[in-house]
Amino acid sequence: MPKLRGDEEDDMARVEKSIEIDRPVRTVYDQWTQFEEFPRFMEGVEAVHQLDERTLHWVAKIAGKREEWEAEIVQQMPDQQIAWRHTRGAVNRGVVTFTPIDDGRCRVTLALEYDPQGFVEKAGDVLGVVSRRVEGDLERFKRYIEERGVESGGWRGEIRPGEPHHDPLR
Repeated sequence: MPKLRGDEEDDMARVEKSIEIDRPVRTVYDQWTQFEEFPRFMEGVEAVHQLDERTLHWVAKIAGKREEWEAEIVQQMPDQQIAWRHTRGAVNRGVVTFTPIDDGRCRVTLALEYDPQGFVEKAGDVLGVVSRRVEGDLERFKRYIEERGVESGGWRGEIRPGEPHHDPLR
């Protein structure tokens, strides 16, 4: 997997998984932008709160321990990709890409880099726990959107790397 861009150490653990989904790329992308619904299909994720157009606050159980962190969306291109990096808390960054296969199907690829902390997280990394979790999350997302049939909402905004962040609440 190619290294993701960022300023953290280059020795972060990496996972990349893909899945084909029997829904149009626009439907799948729009559903993915409903971040607050992630707990419905992501194992261990207790809550995701979108604080503004770029900032997400996560609460999840990692290796049996409750963790909280904030992530900034650094790039968002509708129907193509969303990239993020942590700004506080658990060190991680990644990108999810959406590739149309035909009018009714697409491929979702999730590439994630993270810094496992402590013995339990490092052991889990060596044993492939995160890789299996990401694979399971993608399978559950596939079932979720295929059974639902339509997206529950969508955010079509575009965020480009290096764009200044304007918080509308300040």
